[in-house]
Amino acid sequence: MLGIGEKHELPTVLLIDDDLVSREVIATLLTLHGHLVHTAETGDGALELLGGGSFTPGVVLMDAQLPGLSGADLIKKLRDAGLDEIILISGSKPADELIGVADGFLMKPFGADDLAKELGQHKPKAQPVTEDTDPVVNPETLAQFRQLMTEATIREIYAAVVNDLHKRQETLEKAIAESNSEEVRRIGHAIKGGCGMAGAMQAAKIGALFESKSDQLDNCAAGLEQLYAATQRLERMLEKEFPA
Repeated sequence: MLGIGEKHELPTVLLIDDDLVSREVIATLLTLHGHLVHTAETGDGALELLGGGSFTPGVVLMDAQLPGLSGADLIKKLRDAGLDEIILISGSKPADELIGVADGFLMKPFGADDLAKELGQHKPKAQPVTEDTDPVVNPETLAQFRQLMTEATIREIYAAVVNDLHKRQETLEKAIAESNSEEVRRIGHAIKGGCGMAGAMQAAKIGALFESKSDQLDNCAAGLEQLYAATQRLERMLEKEFPA
């Protein structure tokens, strides 16, 4: 992984190339321009790297002719993994069918300006994590609570969740402002776990976003707005279902 002086507004890049020289030169260019870069020599190696869950790339640069898993098959597996910005790189023009299933193509050798221009069209997107139509609280969890606890106890649980979310929003704001991705990841993990146990589905999903996208702080900033909204909806549910 390379990331000296990375700029968090730029997408994290997964570079897949079996040629050592090409891989090192491209990774260096990307790093010097502020990208955080992860590299793999093969398609299978890239999928294994992604399976570790330590990062989520905003852009994939992949050689069009890799040993083993490659081409359209690799692109399909990358799409299945949730990646939607895949740029082919090659010393010769790939088949039109392959270019058609990718999102861009760069012919080797290419310069820093060519690379920057292509990547400029593939900035990370702040994907909505939750919608107003999603349940604020899992109905099954709430039903289980009502079988086991009094209404007053359930209210205390959700009031504690709301209070905790307010506190974590403050610490998240600070961590994002300080580009502290590890702290963002830690807080996201805690929100995902705590809200998941309470059945607060929207907040739990947003916590998972912070945990998985902590190296893409522009996505996290957008997620913070969603966390505010999810907390407000949880407060409204609390007042409606469990009036004081």
